[in-house]
Amino acid sequence: MVKQDKLGKMGVVIVAAGKGSRMRTAMSKQYLQLGGRSILVHTLQLFQNIQEVDHIVLVVGESDLDRCRQFVRDYKLAKVIRILIGGKERQNSVKLGLDALSPGTEWVLVHDGVRPFVAPEQVVSCWHKAMEQEAAVLAVPVKDTIKIVDAEGEIQLTPDRKSLWAIQTPQAFRVSLLQEAHVQAEKEGFLGTDDAMLVERMGKPVHVVEGDYYNIKITTPEDLPLAEWILQNIRGGRS
Repeated sequence: MVKQDKLGKMGVVIVAAGKGSRMRTAMSKQYLQLGGRSILVHTLQLFQNIQEVDHIVLVVGESDLDRCRQFVRDYKLAKVIRILIGGKERQNSVKLGLDALSPGTEWVLVHDGVRPFVAPEQVVSCWHKAMEQEAAVLAVPVKDTIKIVDAEGEIQLTPDRKSLWAIQTPQAFRVSLLQEAHVQAEKEGFLGTDDAMLVERMGKPVHVVEGDYYNIKITTPEDLPLAEWILQNIRGGRS
């Protein structure tokens, strides 16, 4: 087995600063209860328990700092080294998290705080692919037929489903590459939908690692019953 220090330190930036208006709840979605714990706690415990993870930077809303500090104490989340206030957009929050990584960190995983069910072995596979190629993302093949539709609701194109993948997190990168991508995007006023997009626009390849369909992003009320089912039947008992 290759020793961890030979591979370079791997940090995780967990982004949990959003309000989640689509959930239609007074409480931000990452703090809703799932199996007796906040969704964010499940996510943090998952990465706490992955041996290859060196440390975690958590980015949250200003009003949630104390709550998250309490989580770290109550659940003994020793790998969480920083809890930061997020920026205006998710992209700004990720940049703040990158800047707060421990010195000497060579690799970073960026993960959504409301994806508590990613399989640990897939996290490690994504990291390994990034070590080979510098940038990698978890993704799953799209099941449905996708249509490109114009502003009037008319179908313009039906892409070949075999070439379509639904992108998940974590997304893994060499730290210096992702930092460069964020600096360039900020300089040019570009706002992307994920971190891979910032790297892609620099002309750098990003590789896909196949994940699974249980790695859902808990975003709307319809996701909560499914999340409870996944916790009880698929991902339960690992925290």
